[in-house]
Amino acid sequence: MHSKISVERIHSFTGHTDCIYSIEQCSLRKFFFSAGGDGLVVKWDLENPENGELIAKMSNSVYALHFLMEQDTLLVGENYQGVHLLDWQKRKELNSLKISGSYIFDIKSFENRLFVGSGDGLVTIIDLSTWKVISKIGESKKSARAIAINETTNELAIGYSDYFIRIFDLSNLQKKKEWLAHSNSVFTLAYANDSKTLLSASRDARIKAWQVNSNYQLTAEVAAHLYAINHIAFSPDGSYFATASMDKSVKIWDSNTLQLLKVVDKARHAGHGTSVNKLLWIGKNRILSAGDDRVINEWQVENAN
Repeated sequence: MHSKISVERIHSFTGHTDCIYSIEQCSLRKFFFSAGGDGLVVKWDLENPENGELIAKMSNSVYALHFLMEQDTLLVGENYQGVHLLDWQKRKELNSLKISGSYIFDIKSFENRLFVGSGDGLVTIIDLSTWKVISKIGESKKSARAIAINETTNELAIGYSDYFIRIFDLSNLQKKKEWLAHSNSVFTLAYANDSKTLLSASRDARIKAWQVNSNYQLTAEVAAHLYAINHIAFSPDGSYFATASMDKSVKIWDSNTLQLLKVVDKARHAGHGTSVNKLLWIGKNRILSAGDDRVINEWQVENAN
């Protein structure tokens, strides 16, 4: 059982001129990337928060970033234009692919394949070695908002704006299960570190826990926020997860019990003044949050034993 935890803001990263929708890790731990409504893709130095470096400028807004560790490259999902592969060190584009004239909501990778969820309801699968589209999953006319990959069970989970979650076999992309999961759009999915639980959260402001090995049976449900939950992120050791919401707060939870441990907001912690869109753990006790207020905050999370 976790006792109370303390949260303290360490830094704020500012410079974006519009809402920030995505923050992503880098191969070098001291750096991370951000992107948003201004189309700017920025590299930040955790040791030098004042100076962001512009990596690329897109013509449209960016909802999704994804870092490929093995290739040491950054993927940018540009709305209405598709995906761009960037050499972040040389600040140049290596490849691009127009896969959809819609929004790009989420990008994940597994082995040599890329999975891109878009506003037209498709998840496009790209072969990273040939940079060609090899398949498309078209199970809904509503947006494919969130993608999660379970390497242990070899499964792909997709959350949609038709309120459904659909599970696919990663090997052959055959649909294994689908169910009405929420009463509104599924905005975020995350498998727990032990791969045994899938967490989903929605525009309905609820978190739900699904037991992977029991055919995704619902095991817990929490009315977690006042408004839409935009993102779920597990801590590196899996003991906590954090949620970001349109209600302007970040909440830290116990992964095992789904007990609320901390509310991080403007009143108590000088947090965000607007919707919080994305989270990124950058170590066991550090988390970044990004929001519509054009700010990225860095938080220290400690056990207050």
